[in-house]
Amino acid sequence: MNKIMSVKTERDQLIKEIEEVDDIRLLHAIRTVLHYSLQREGRITLEQYNREIEEAERRIENGEFVVHEDAIKQMKGWRKSED
Repeated sequence: MNKIMSVKTERDQLIKEIEEVDDIRLLHAIRTVLHYSLQREGRITLEQYNREIEEAERRIENGEFVVHEDAIKQMKGWRKSED
């Protein structure tokens, strides 16, 4: 029961935090991590892989990406907000 409550508590907290996010790039990153996590249980098809590559290329062409230096700055900001 503890594990179940812990998962529910974590999920609820994460949902609340995501509702506060106004950065579309961060939301895309969260979605990517979630999709990867859900898919790692089984292999994806070549078609799905190609769709994901095309979507990533489209987002890059539209400027929807974070350069490494900015990602590091964002992560440091997350640590500060946890304190």
